Amino acid sequence: MQRVRVRQRGRRNGWQLAAVAIALVVLAPLLALAWTAAQGSDGLWSHIAANVLPQATKNTLALLLGVGVLAVVLGTGSAWLVTAYDFPGRKLMAWALLLPLAVPTYIVAYAYLDLLHPLGPVQSAIRALLGYDSPRDFRLPDIRGLAGCIVLLGFVLYPYVYMTTRAMFMTQAASLLEAGRTLGAGRAALFWRVALPLARPAIAVGAALALLETLGDIGASEFLGVQTLTVSVYTTWVTRSDLTGAAQIALAMLVIVLALITLERHGRRRQRYANTLRPRPMQPQRLRGAAALGVLALVSTPVLVGFVAPTTFLAVESWERLNTGGGVSATLWSSAWNTVRVALAATVATLLFGLVLAWALRLAQARRDTRIASAALRIGGIGYALPGTVLAIGLLAPLAWFDDGANALLQAFGVEPRMVLMGSASALVLAYVMRFLVIASGGIEAGLMRVPHSLDQAARGLGASPGAMLRRVHLPLLRPALAAVALLVFVDTMKELPATLLLRPLNFETLATWLYADAARGAYEDGAVAALLIVLVGLLPVILLARTGLKYGREAAPR
Repeated sequence: MQRVRVRQRGRRNGWQLAAVAIALVVLAPLLALAWTAAQGSDGLWSHIAANVLPQATKNTLALLLGVGVLAVVLGTGSAWLVTAYDFPGRKLMAWALLLPLAVPTYIVAYAYLDLLHPLGPVQSAIRALLGYDSPRDFRLPDIRGLAGCIVLLGFVLYPYVYMTTRAMFMTQAASLLEAGRTLGAGRAALFWRVALPLARPAIAVGAALALLETLGDIGASEFLGVQTLTVSVYTTWVTRSDLTGAAQIALAMLVIVLALITLERHGRRRQRYANTLRPRPMQPQRLRGAAALGVLALVSTPVLVGFVAPTTFLAVESWERLNTGGGVSATLWSSAWNTVRVALAATVATLLFGLVLAWALRLAQARRDTRIASAALRIGGIGYALPGTVLAIGLLAPLAWFDDGANALLQAFGVEPRMVLMGSASALVLAYVMRFLVIASGGIEAGLMRVPHSLDQAARGLGASPGAMLRRVHLPLLRPALAAVALLVFVDTMKELPATLLLRPLNFETLATWLYADAARGAYEDGAVAALLIVLVGLLPVILLARTGLKYGREAAPR
């Protein structure tokens, strides 16, 4: 009996060692980034600090501030309107407000650059209505610039705030609002003085997610001519072939990332309250007439700007492209296949790594010693907070070190040196795994939390090893969570642009890089099909989120 106990403890430690190894792999790019940046001379540091960082940092901070304010206003306002008021189309808008999540930021910029071009359909229609014949007689302000970038990113990223804030509004007890109403507070006062302060943690989380997406954006910022830190990293590395300088700029970006995470934690500090009674959701106030139409117009605007207009434009352009004999080129089909296969490989690997991290924590909870497993889980999730450009630069040194070691081993067997990981699709898959590992580990951990520990105890009592217990008991129960996680990781991988641009092999295109190349050379009609394919695939997790929200709303409704 004593021998069985020792064997099970060793197996549990094996899972913990595997989790620690995964955490170290995720941590390696950060350490390598600091090492790469330290290779630069003092003159390089001073040159970057004097000529690159000031303007790029100024643009980045202004972009973050503008997008943050706009996303919070749009997300919080729309969440309150669809929760507190009942109007025609409310149920439709409750899930339609999530649709901009299906459109990556670089695709929105790509679409609006052509849509609002002086010779594009919008300005041409306005000139026809006003009786002008030429763009020289009348033209709208150019969308290129910081203001245009703020508006477009804000209308695409507000759903992060909308999701978290609406969930908070739906769980707030009606008794709190009724108490405020009995004290003479009107609907506006209830929002500002009761609902909004209680929703501050949810707003902080959603805003932090939106700002991290903004910081990592490269396509929209470059298309719109905004020189952010992310764009500076890319141009310094690719255009100037200065890896050390790019690493130093990336370190400056990490400071902003840490500041955003700190602000998010500060925004939801000490935000806990207890309710001993079962919360009764508030009943929406029914609106009629002009008030109902006004609210419907307000909540419809973000959907129209962030999803309907760019998606409709892409659909029309793709239809015209296919009908005029242009067809779909063989290169585009090849890019689509490359996208699918690397996304599938990254999804499988991410699920496996996430399962190891979450299962190691589950076993540690049974031993009542979760320090190491919990730390490994947290470290494994830092990749999502890193912009893709930062992660890509940090990976270069570890990939080179791995190739050097592998070639030394190969040469011992008489094999010629070669690039093993560097410049291969495997390096791209590794970057995807690090970037989106937190989605898998978090989703699987949440699924494991729903499984009672009594099942683990029963399985151990029957002599099952941790691996057998995972395979026979938990994996069948985790199928819904695994399916949802796989879908999210697959779609996020398909849409990822910065890391793909910097780590892809030679002559290897994905749908995202194909679209980026078309936009860079001004061939917007050629990229419309690729953009539409990305948007259609991106709709899948949005539909999943919408179904989850509707189910949650039905469960929260009074019976």
